[in-house]
Amino acid sequence: MINIDHLSFTYPGASHPALKDVCLQVADGELCLVMGPSGGGKSTLLRCINGLVPHFSGGSLTGSIRVDGLDPVRLSPREMSWMVGFVFQDPEAQFVVDRVEDEVAFALENASIPPVEMDTRIEQVLALLELIPLRTRKLGSLSGGERQRVAIAAALALRPHILILDEPTSQLDPHGAEEVLECLMQLNKKPGLTILLAEHRLERVLPFARQVVYLSEEYPGGLAGPPRDVLNRVALNPPIITLGKAFGWQPLPLTVEEAQSCVKESPRSPTVASGFQEMKAGEGVKRDTPAIIQAKGVHVYYERMHALKGVELDLHTGEITVLMGPNGSGKTTLVRSLIGLAPIQEGSVLINGQDIAGRAVADICQQVGYLPQNPNALLFADTVLEELQITLHNHHLEPKDMRIEPGGLLERLELTDKAGTYPRDLSTGERQRAALGAITVTGPRALLLDESTRGLDYGAKKILLDLLHSWRNEGMAILLVTHDVELAVQAADRVIMLEAGRIIADGDPKEVLAASAVFSPQVARIFPGRGWLTVNDAIRGANASQH
Repeated sequence: MINIDHLSFTYPGASHPALKDVCLQVADGELCLVMGPSGGGKSTLLRCINGLVPHFSGGSLTGSIRVDGLDPVRLSPREMSWMVGFVFQDPEAQFVVDRVEDEVAFALENASIPPVEMDTRIEQVLALLELIPLRTRKLGSLSGGERQRVAIAAALALRPHILILDEPTSQLDPHGAEEVLECLMQLNKKPGLTILLAEHRLERVLPFARQVVYLSEEYPGGLAGPPRDVLNRVALNPPIITLGKAFGWQPLPLTVEEAQSCVKESPRSPTVASGFQEMKAGEGVKRDTPAIIQAKGVHVYYERMHALKGVELDLHTGEITVLMGPNGSGKTTLVRSLIGLAPIQEGSVLINGQDIAGRAVADICQQVGYLPQNPNALLFADTVLEELQITLHNHHLEPKDMRIEPGGLLERLELTDKAGTYPRDLSTGERQRAALGAITVTGPRALLLDESTRGLDYGAKKILLDLLHSWRNEGMAILLVTHDVELAVQAADRVIMLEAGRIIADGDPKEVLAASAVFSPQVARIFPGRGWLTVNDAIRGANASQH
């Protein structure tokens, strides 16, 4: 179905190729996972298959690509769209109209699908992705996860032979991600549908993949093969694979059920795999410290929707609070309300004891850094370094007045070599870090991050979490909104669960997450009832039980 032979590609003005001598074959009806570090070329490879690269990007391409005999380099992306459906990392990037049903219908109308068939296809795809209750909603009123499902529905409406998805679960809660992946599996079983997807949260996708492609400088040309074969050779592993290597389980388990069987069959003391480093866990809640931000009985309404229902919340200095909950539960609304971006109808928000009512958002953001889901909203300078300098200029600050100057911050973010790069030419993970630099260069006392790990591999997450822990230890109050359970257990001093606009749990991660049927991490499910949340917990606990 897909044959790629010695493919190399370099973006205009780039000093190094994004892809170098990649060879790959994807069979008809296969589900193929593309993985690798941030900036490793995953998105570029996917865009080569439908012709977005090089038609829209420009650049130099050598080698050959054949998609069911078609050449996407010779044909246009429009001509390839009948064969290849594409879902972008940022759903907003492909939306054309402003209503759910209209967005799904847009491609069908352009393809001159007869009205009766169009209605049937729309109904089927909305039902498939559980979007029927949202069909008349405006896209701007949806949560990030809901918008992701709409983008997938729009791509499926044309019934392509190949479906390509760039991080399709990045904005979905665990239940929503599982539903989407199960849906993709059902589609994959139908004759003729081949699926390629790039994903950083490997624990979600590995059980479904028949082939894994690993792209990085470590393996020129890429590394492809069955999941276990590839994961045995690379260090970029989800918790379940790291556990398997540490305990010496063979074959490596890809699912929690397989790992549970390994525990029963091989109750041996673990030996930590070479090169394994787990991210430092939180150091406990410090409730005796001052509350920088306080929400008191906050209610927020959108049109006829009651988004927040009397939320009470204190964010303390020296504490990382992780906010979790299902898609559409009000997490983003809550974060936006704390800096005045979401108008409050009842209740109040205090920052350092002062009500934010009537204050300009720009004034509030001198005290509170805010990183939205889409980092592009904060990136508009010509270079990464200028992004930081513009923030300092807008706040009337000089680099010499800061506890960390811009160059030093870029070094901590591992973006020193990108200082002179146009921010929108960066990978998604790199853009996230550049935006994080732009909001923290002023040294705010509180930091609000809305899905800030989207597009980050495990190594990049460790960089981020090391930064967050260091800022927490320096007295910053941090609120991290995420669906990434494995990240949450290594970041959080405290976890809050939000559901239907109300806080339903607030406490120690071991109490809140281990008790959750949806948000419990892999380790907790593999070793139920032991209070272990991370790989290090399991290694220490297993060693202690055998001595």
